[in-house]
Amino acid sequence: MAADIDPSDTDIFTILHTTRAMRRLKPDPVPDELIHKILRAGIAAANGGNIQRWRFLVVKDPEIKKAVQVHYKRAFDEIIGPRYASSAPPPGSNAEKYHRQHAAVEYLTDHFHEAPVWIVACQVDGDAPPNRTSGASIYPAVQNMLLAARALGLGATLTTRHLLFEKESEAALGLPDGVHSYAIVPIGWPMGRFGPVGRGALGEFVYQDRWGEPLPGI
Repeated sequence: MAADIDPSDTDIFTILHTTRAMRRLKPDPVPDELIHKILRAGIAAANGGNIQRWRFLVVKDPEIKKAVQVHYKRAFDEIIGPRYASSAPPPGSNAEKYHRQHAAVEYLTDHFHEAPVWIVACQVDGDAPPNRTSGASIYPAVQNMLLAARALGLGATLTTRHLLFEKESEAALGLPDGVHSYAIVPIGWPMGRFGPVGRGALGEFVYQDRWGEPLPGI
């Protein structure tokens, strides 16, 4: 089915199947009205109890972005880069595609601060300490924003790498006590074209009733 997708089609299922991580972004400005549309899509997402603890920091200041990029690149050099270099291609990919992905990741690492707009997805601390449910009310908002960016012809990706040096990155972002970032979404006009996402076959990931039992009909 993926081969038949028209990336210019704005049908919701086409958007879902062509929202790739766009890591090569032009430094050209993005109109504020488009960023506002993306943010409105974000706060339309479901969140626990409709408490809306999310907060979104829009970063355009090049000095702030450069300060965060220092820690972002350090995380690549010390952790992410070696991990990629020793990893096998994931399902739905191959060595050539995985090499291109590596190159795109490295490009984003070096040019992260040049993306014209960042949306830093944050959440205000609740009464309980963070746990496995903590992202349940912020990541749906991030996904909505990624889909909205794709529908508007903008490139974006979800990255959490700055959290490998969380304290340093959040200090560079100027986040106050009680507020933590869960993702940074760099946004800009893409250098490449949208196309089908690379994923493994459904049967590799889905079971029915018992773990390891295949779902019939796929």
